[in-house]
This record gives sequence, C-alpha cells and structure tokens, in this order.
Amino acid sequence: MVWWTGRCMAPGVGERSHAIGGVMALLIDDEVRQRLAGLPDWTRQGDSITNERKLAGFSTAMLYAVAVGYLAEAANHHPDILVQWNKVTLTLSTHSEGGLTEADFELAAKISALG
Repeated sequence: MVWWTGRCMAPGVGERSHAIGGVMALLIDDEVRQRLAGLPDWTRQGDSITNERKLAGFSTAMLYAVAVGYLAEAANHHPDILVQWNKVTLTLSTHSEGGLTEADFELAAKISALG
C-alpha cells in the first residue's frame, strides 16, 4: 500500500498522516480528535483509544469479546481485551508504530457497529 495526500511535516503539524510501503503512519492530534468525534463511545488515553461496554453478564461479555476478536482477526489488527464479569474494556493502538493510526479507527468503527 502506498498513499500520499497533503504534505509531510513533523508529528502534530501538517495536513495529514502518510502511509508508505505498507506501514501505517501515526495520526496527528487533529486527525485523532476528528476521528474520535465520529466515535462517541471511544475515548483517547495517551497513545490509545478505549471503549468500555457493560453487558448483561459474564456469558454475554464473553460472546461480545469473541465477536470483537473475529473483527480484529479479519482486520489483522488486534486490540487489548479485558473481560470482567459484565464489562469488556477494549484498548486500540498500533503497537508497531507506537501510537494511533488509521487502522485503529477503522477497527473501532467496526466494533462500534456491533451495537
């Protein structure tokens, strides 16, 4: 994958992030804020975005975690998943890049669509 739009500048400054040679580039703060605005059930925590979902009980939480796992595997992008009795906490970050990339927000949108 190679795509290029805008001009390349230091992180936090510029028009948009860039992916070159299949590597996802980190999003700048303005891009992160813009994408989070479209995902009200996600919040930023440092270099990650998180989502906490309360469910009916443990079995429902486990089924939800499995559904998230299916989406993550299909996207080849894997969140940290914490299952507590009736609560699932998801944390997304592109570990190989050290922060947030477009892949995090693409998967977050698919997870949000689970309902």
